[in-house]
Amino acid sequence: MTLIDHLNHMCKGTLVEHLGIKFTESGDDFLKASMPVDQRTKQPMGILHGGASLALAETVGSAASIGMVDMEKYNVVGMQMTANHVGPGINGHVHAHATLIHKGTRTHIWDILITDDSGKKISVCRLTNMIIEKN
Repeated sequence: MTLIDHLNHMCKGTLVEHLGIKFTESGDDFLKASMPVDQRTKQPMGILHGGASLALAETVGSAASIGMVDMEKYNVVGMQMTANHVGPGINGHVHAHATLIHKGTRTHIWDILITDDSGKKISVCRLTNMIIEKN
């Protein structure tokens, strides 16, 4: 099973599935995912909800760390997230591209760029994950 298949399977029945987030591409230092802009992810004014963008960013950044650790020994938890929403998502899909900035033994830092179908920037985010040893 590929990492993409594993991540999409493990998210069944969670917020990730409810929002329609799908992992689409991975590499050694990046992960990509997409999310529809629809009734599940829009605010009442008809544009993408900033909280949905944050959920997408934290999902792709945390999943990227999951792909880098031994999940038998460690849990990955989001520790800190920042975001700047720079454009509205109106329809179609938004696409998140998480790029590794720092890989330490206890922390990972990811930059996540969210764009619309045409490539226009929607949000620019940074996520710090904590890598916690399981008991």
